[in-house]
Amino acid sequence: MTKPQVTKSQIKKEAKQKAQRERAETERTKRRQGLGGRIGLYAAIAAVLLVGGYWGYGKMTEKVSWTTVPVLPSPHVPLDMPHPPYNSDPPTSGPHAPGLAQWGIHTEPVPKEMQVHNLEDGGVAINYSCQDCPDLVTQLTTIAERYDRVILAPYTGLDRRIALTAWGRIDKFDEFDEVRIVKFIKAHIGIDHHGKGG
Repeated sequence: MTKPQVTKSQIKKEAKQKAQRERAETERTKRRQGLGGRIGLYAAIAAVLLVGGYWGYGKMTEKVSWTTVPVLPSPHVPLDMPHPPYNSDPPTSGPHAPGLAQWGIHTEPVPKEMQVHNLEDGGVAINYSCQDCPDLVTQLTTIAERYDRVILAPYTGLDRRIALTAWGRIDKFDEFDEVRIVKFIKAHIGIDHHGKGG
């Protein structure tokens, strides 16, 4: 039996078909790799969005100890000028002095009108009311000294031992709680409120 003769044209045709199959396989491999890379990218994006959404949801539903107080009109007034009453004690917004109280530790009460201006400028006030309580004052001082926009001062007539105030926010309690105080400060410090509600 004789073998069929393979012509040059058949060899070229087979070589061409083989090359086409190899190119097609290469293209399929590239597509699979590209799809795998895109799937990995999409999975990473989905993971970031999921974690971000979970964190955001946690922040939105997080329990906080402070109360939101409606923001009052907040014009500048001289310290000795009568003005409408504040809607919280200590105040969290409202008429305030043109100047700021010095940031830091005070041994005498800071006028309410000055405190309010400091709050408007992104500050936090820690007020306390107690007789002969050097340990509490030392604990509060240790926290206040960590921040550059905090006022710590005694407050006459306060109905609790400790009051934290920020613009439109207040938290009052009797027992020292460092975590609670730091959480309040971190949530409110450094936010400028000029032109917001006043």
